[in-house]
Amino acid sequence: MGDPGRRGRPGAVPPAGWTRGGPTHVDAALERADETTAEFQEMITRYAWGGIWTRPGLDRRMRSAITLTALVAHGHLAELELHLRAALRNGLTREEIVEVLMQTAIYCGVPAANSAFGVARRVLAEELDTDI
Repeated sequence: MGDPGRRGRPGAVPPAGWTRGGPTHVDAALERADETTAEFQEMITRYAWGGIWTRPGLDRRMRSAITLTALVAHGHLAELELHLRAALRNGLTREEIVEVLMQTAIYCGVPAANSAFGVARRVLAEELDTDI
């Protein structure tokens, strides 16, 4: 998959346990790749999971908050669900996630935030056994 010494650059290997589902998630995603999706999966493994998420300068909590905002802004609710789970694993609290979503209401629009809160309610109920 790449060289672990290239942290923060294309080709870097994601550190163990940092991804949405940990190394198992990356391996499963690569295994699911087929003739149509293999190159795409390899690219996102290298550049997103390996390059961007391993760069110095921002911790995983901050990167998770930024990612949640971008996903809300673009209406990518399926990815939002995955990244909400990752945000919890990366140390964001329920309260911090709520605040990130509140912020998106102003900068991304109330309808986008409303949809995101629906996803967050379900994810937080499943992951934390609590509701928003």
